Amino acid sequence: MLRIEGRNAVREALNNDVTIERIWASNSSKDKTFNDIISIAKAKKLKIQFVDNIILDKYSKTGKHQGIIAETSGFKYSTIDEILDAANKDAFILILDGIEDPHNLGSIIRVCECFGVDGIVIGKNRACNVNETVIKTSAGATSYVKIAKVTNINDTIKYLKERNVWVYACELGGTDIAKENFDGNVALVIGSEGFGTSALTLKLSDKTVSIPMCGKINSLNASVAAGIAINTIYTKKKGN
Repeated sequence: MLRIEGRNAVREALNNDVTIERIWASNSSKDKTFNDIISIAKAKKLKIQFVDNIILDKYSKTGKHQGIIAETSGFKYSTIDEILDAANKDAFILILDGIEDPHNLGSIIRVCECFGVDGIVIGKNRACNVNETVIKTSAGATSYVKIAKVTNINDTIKYLKERNVWVYACELGGTDIAKENFDGNVALVIGSEGFGTSALTLKLSDKTVSIPMCGKINSLNASVAAGIAINTIYTKKKGN
């Protein structure tokens, strides 16, 4: 059973018709935002159990439930083909090569929703799954962004290339990302927090791009790097 915690996450799950088994709600919260969420849940005829905050604290896995927790059977992953088929025009896909921190993954999903990424690819092994912390950190964006969990990232890159998707790896030593056009179908690879993009993944990618920096520290947090790169591609594609 997966728990969706926090007001934004629960509200977006309700608005996006995520299957919810029950809702645990604080019996002391009375503000408008809380009442609006409860009204939506009641309109959908969902089971709502009002409890003391101490009970919510016990059930919470993030420690930041904000007075409301929804229980669902689990996160529904998409397939690569579903992501490609749902793209409005040129596909924009993010490939995460070993992101393990749930806060990073949640932040990246939130950025993807804000800047029109059609879907995210994560690996089954040595990578964070979509869990309670990811959903909470994403502020509900997991309800809107398609995420595919694949057995092998490199095999997926090969398949995307067969589907006419141009694959860029974001890594040090590449071409200035701001100088690329990003026409057509695009996939961007972001490497892991500790090791970056794996050697084989870099080799399979069509091109390596880098974020220009001028400071003495030559690396960025994975979610920050993803945010800058995604926004750059979004801006470029919007102007094409």
